[in-house]
Amino acid sequence: MAQSTENVHQLVGHLFRHEAGKMAAVLTRLLGTEHIDKAEDIVQDTLLKAIEVWRFRGVPDNPSAWLYKVAHNKAIDWVRANQRATKILSTQVDTINSVLHVSSPSEDVFRADEIQDSVLRMMFACCHPTIPIESQIALTLKTLGGLSVAEIANAFLTSEETIAKRIYRAKEKIKQENIKLDPPGLFDLPYRLDSVLHILYLLFNEGYHSIHSNTLIREDLCAEAMRLTYLLAQHQATSLPKVHALIALMCLQSSRFDARMGALGETILLEDQDRSKWNQPLIRQGLNFLEKASVGNSLSEYHVEAAIASVHALANHFEETRWDKLLELYETLLELKPGPMVLLNKAITVGYAHSFEAGIKELLLIIDLQDHPLYLTALGNFYFLQGNMVAANTWLEKALLKTTSPQEAKLIKRKLQRIIRTQKKISVKK
Repeated sequence: MAQSTENVHQLVGHLFRHEAGKMAAVLTRLLGTEHIDKAEDIVQDTLLKAIEVWRFRGVPDNPSAWLYKVAHNKAIDWVRANQRATKILSTQVDTINSVLHVSSPSEDVFRADEIQDSVLRMMFACCHPTIPIESQIALTLKTLGGLSVAEIANAFLTSEETIAKRIYRAKEKIKQENIKLDPPGLFDLPYRLDSVLHILYLLFNEGYHSIHSNTLIREDLCAEAMRLTYLLAQHQATSLPKVHALIALMCLQSSRFDARMGALGETILLEDQDRSKWNQPLIRQGLNFLEKASVGNSLSEYHVEAAIASVHALANHFEETRWDKLLELYETLLELKPGPMVLLNKAITVGYAHSFEAGIKELLLIIDLQDHPLYLTALGNFYFLQGNMVAANTWLEKALLKTTSPQEAKLIKRKLQRIIRTQKKISVKK
């Protein structure tokens, strides 16, 4: 039965997020990393074909299997047509045919373990030590995470041209160095794993915060980051404390999804969230992973951030938050990961742990965030809580001018409206 164009586009968009990276990984493994661009082209062509066919013939019973089958056929057609030019041996065509052969479009083209292994191999190939770290991250987010160049540019606060160049350089390095989709050796693993974890952390954050999108929470990106991290946690060679710490952090953060957005799509801050909506099974899972991460003496930034998330998760009410414990954790995090955003969170914690005045003092000491909307909003909020409505209004107006996020702008406007209502109440009392 024919489907509406809108419904088909929504389904293909969903499948793109969930399947495109896996499809590119298995095709690259079969075609060779020198043909990574062709693997991605085949994936794109397959998704466009799905939109064209499903619109008129209806969505198949197993959409994912249909995509893999079409991708298989396109890969074989391309290999056969380009054997001589690409120096792909005829035996490789037979291998691809045998590996991908299915008897009907409804069958699974790839085994689940084969897909997982290909994705892991692709992750480590993208994080090869000869590729600059910024290019490693951009390539992995583009290839496996399904992010567009624009989304990656927003995540890194840089231009699309810069990101495009990083991805191009990474692919050229893979071709020049003849980097294969082989698992890293014992000595390469720690360095490459750190890069992979950093990439997955960024991918999760882009989905969780999404400050450059009209959607506050992009659960699909977070779910993809969690899926890839879980693959690492389950693999014998990478089931390490810092991996468990990262998946713990992701579980604890994503447990608040249902409470972070109101019925009209508005942002709901931590202090105003209905904690009965927090996902308790996810919290328990996060705490279990955090317990696994505590084995041994290693301590990573993911351990500390997961511990911070656990403090919030275990507080039944905002007023019951262990701010003293959070302050200790932020001090530790500053040693492991010094930077202005950690200083910002520490300053906010000081404000709640000690006094609003102390929080303002800490915030004013930060010199690298004076044009950042989160920094300006934090100052405005503390001045409001202190009772200084004029200063609160000034800082929030500055924040409104600096933000590029529609959700953030709405939140700041609500805070400004709260100031007006408070001033009216004060005026009436007088």
